[in-house]
Amino acid sequence: MSNNTHFSNGYRYYALTVLVIGYVVNFVDRQILAVLLEPIRKDLFFNDFQLGLLGGLAFAVFYATLGIPIAMLADRKSRVKILAAAMAVWSIMTALCGMASNFFWLLLARIGVGVGEAGASPPSHSLISDYFPVSTRATALSIYSLGIPIGSWIGTTVGGWGADNLGWRMTFFLVGIPGLLVAALVLLTLREPPRGMSDLEEQPKADPTPEPEPEPVEETQIEAADAHSDAPNWQEVFAYLWAKRSFRHLSIAAGLHAFVSYGATNWNPSFLNRIHDMSYTETGYWLGLVYFIGAIGTFLGGFLGDQISDRTGEKRWYFWIPAASLIAMVPLQLWAYLDSDAMTAIAVLFPISILSGMYLGPSFAMTQGLVTLRMRAVAAAILLFVLNLIGMGLGPTLVGVLSDVLMPATGEDSIRYALCASVALNAWSAVHFLIGASTLKQDLADSEELNRRLTAQRGAA
Repeated sequence: MSNNTHFSNGYRYYALTVLVIGYVVNFVDRQILAVLLEPIRKDLFFNDFQLGLLGGLAFAVFYATLGIPIAMLADRKSRVKILAAAMAVWSIMTALCGMASNFFWLLLARIGVGVGEAGASPPSHSLISDYFPVSTRATALSIYSLGIPIGSWIGTTVGGWGADNLGWRMTFFLVGIPGLLVAALVLLTLREPPRGMSDLEEQPKADPTPEPEPEPVEETQIEAADAHSDAPNWQEVFAYLWAKRSFRHLSIAAGLHAFVSYGATNWNPSFLNRIHDMSYTETGYWLGLVYFIGAIGTFLGGFLGDQISDRTGEKRWYFWIPAASLIAMVPLQLWAYLDSDAMTAIAVLFPISILSGMYLGPSFAMTQGLVTLRMRAVAAAILLFVLNLIGMGLGPTLVGVLSDVLMPATGEDSIRYALCASVALNAWSAVHFLIGASTLKQDLADSEELNRRLTAQRGAA
């Protein structure tokens, strides 16, 4: 690799494309369980609490907690190698889900998937933040987040077809093994960018007077500076972030919305199977399209945040856009779950899916903007810890518990009312985004000033 720290735009977007493919595989393997819940329930005689546990806490506890130590490692070692190894682990464990003969073994396999996937997003976020400057970072992170709707589309569609034509066991093998090929692609073709590369490229001149052209900054110089600058531990990163009021409310808001979002994603297939008598193939087809269309919102959230904030100079749009999308979701979700017509419910799920992903790019970008260079992977892991423990862990699990509680009185309609009860948390989430916006400008300014000082020191080292 060339010693010059600058990568061409073509390579930056190639690297982003590979990271997106990796995230697609991540969500295929994560989402596949949701559409297979009903055949698993009928084959192994699980209740809704057990199904919710498999899609919720069993996965999320290990996914969220291990994300932090893996992120600390990523702030010190090769992010590319860590990502490739993690991808191989979760792909193998997904395939092993198909060999489970009872709840215990399926639980262990899902825990293994969570352990592997814990190493996906923190190093990926850190890599993207070094490939792309602040002015386009939210857009790049939104593009990366397209892996969620695209992976959910593929996983749901393939899962529904596989459940009807191959059986749930072979379907796990079908989606698990290809991830090993993507892991090899990551390891063999991605290059590790110098930490802080994009920040060095975008440093403003303090004095407008023309100065002699500086010598190009070499990767070896930055690596030397890295050797003299220890990355802080996760407690220090957490304390640094938690001291910022905007991040406190951002993390709570993201967690509350994720509770609703993951609960819905996990139980929507069962909702359509039970309430509207759809086949697994029909369910996978329609929900796959719903999640695919959601990519529009996932991209728009970061893109609109970058564009509007750049034109107005107002960074609070990164919080206002998610808040507006969540407020709009509440009546639409109640309509989708309470309407008696299957196609009406599906039609309403399309705009819900678009609105649901609009918080991702702005939330990830602001988290990266609020920290210093060697905090980035851990910062992403901390946000994902809150988001996934509250959202992925509690959302599917508690919706399943509530469904079991309501089932004696409402029968199979219990899943409908359990989903409706979770919707109120979206309004609560919007409130936290609005409160967090009030201190965002000052918090970002403080972090940018600290980053400028640290970058100048690293460049001089």
